Amino acid sequence: MNEIFKYILKYFNNIKDIINIHLFNIGNSSITLWTFLYFVILAWLLFFVTARLRKWIVYKVLSESKIELGVRLAVGTIIRYGVLVLGLIIVVQTVGINLSAITILAGALGIGIGFGLQNVTNNLVSGIIILFERPIKVGDRIQVGDVFGDVVSISMRSSMVVTNDNIAVIVPNSEFISSKVINWSFSDRNVRFTIPVGVAYKEDPENVKRILLEVAQNEEGVLEDPKPDVLFDGFGDSSINFSLRIWTSSYITTPGDLKSNIYFEILKKFRENNIEIPFPQRDLHFKNSEFQVSQTKNEKD
Repeated sequence: MNEIFKYILKYFNNIKDIINIHLFNIGNSSITLWTFLYFVILAWLLFFVTARLRKWIVYKVLSESKIELGVRLAVGTIIRYGVLVLGLIIVVQTVGINLSAITILAGALGIGIGFGLQNVTNNLVSGIIILFERPIKVGDRIQVGDVFGDVVSISMRSSMVVTNDNIAVIVPNSEFISSKVINWSFSDRNVRFTIPVGVAYKEDPENVKRILLEVAQNEEGVLEDPKPDVLFDGFGDSSINFSLRIWTSSYITTPGDLKSNIYFEILKKFRENNIEIPFPQRDLHFKNSEFQVSQTKNEKD
């Protein structure tokens, strides 16, 4: 029995010797294998607990309030990061590392990281601004730069926009703050489209207006309220110009389809009513002297 006890004691002493192996120093603090493992375990527990804390705050504590989900996510994320920073400081001190010993190192790393991660920091701050100010939200139809689609997710660093071609585009959050953003559904899903139409000068404007309104009213995607209307835009080089203005909520994601349907019907109605759609015409005038020179040259050839 004593032999077994001595063997077990020797075994644990060997383990103790292994985990107490010296790795490196931070200031006056000696970092051993046990210190490193202890720090990793506590840090993992801290990240796990703060992740659960964030979910609890967002989906339990604030779920009964009238605060939007995006704002709740932002609050939960900020609280989590705050607890993480405070917890990491406590963990570092718990494992026996003197924070004053790493102040200079942290300052130098902070400067390097600050220069190297400017864009990342910019996107993180922009993400916080977006989550609080709510210029865009999940489900909005937006256009930023050349990207046109629906917002499907907003994270701290970037947002995902899905286009009509079902292509997911990752847009850095800084683009929404520093660039011009068109939000097609900021207040509601109703959007107005303007469709330009030109007819020959011989046509009756009132008849053209009647036909355009008839086309708009017969299109299923066009809203009855607000009502479609027609504006007389002015006199062009070869046509009198109108603008058919229509409202829709069902074609906000595919405006090209609605315009195509409207143009098909306009062309059909114009042909049924013998309304002419003009094309640009140009009159060319030649001076006699230039014509004679050209004619003489051709005769010599």
